[in-house]
Amino acid sequence: MPPTQTTEINQLLSPERIRIGLPGSSKHEVINAMVDMLRDHEAIDRLEAVRTAVFEREEMMSTGVGKNLGLPHAKSEAATETVAAFATTAEAVEFGAIDDQPVRLVLLLVGPEQDKSQHIKILGRISRLASRDDLRDALLQATDAQKVIDILSRGEKDLRG
Repeated sequence: MPPTQTTEINQLLSPERIRIGLPGSSKHEVINAMVDMLRDHEAIDRLEAVRTAVFEREEMMSTGVGKNLGLPHAKSEAATETVAAFATTAEAVEFGAIDDQPVRLVLLLVGPEQDKSQHIKILGRISRLASRDDLRDALLQATDAQKVIDILSRGEKDLRG
């Protein structure tokens, strides 16, 4: 199933779009590094346009959704399909989260305007997954990209029942 038709996070991620221990001491540094992870992605036409869209969205309202999770996201004409990047941060980062807790898990999601409903479904799905303490703990303890994909895959399987 192509990424434009899935709402499963593990299918949107590839090992080269995952970082364990991403450096950065501010939300701005972390988001910049996350956008850079999309460099050379076949579905991204103009990386700087994506970066601008992500930061403009962040200015509207922080994407620190609580429980140590940041979900920076944007819709952009510079994306031809929905793409994602994931990182655990090297240190806790102040994100302006709704629960006032710093962020250690970050999922960047970027997609074209016409994929708006898929975009919303994916954001809801990662929020549901990350509400589980065991899954967040497992992601924080993951030592490589494949483990992250496996953890998310198992979590999504559990969501499906």
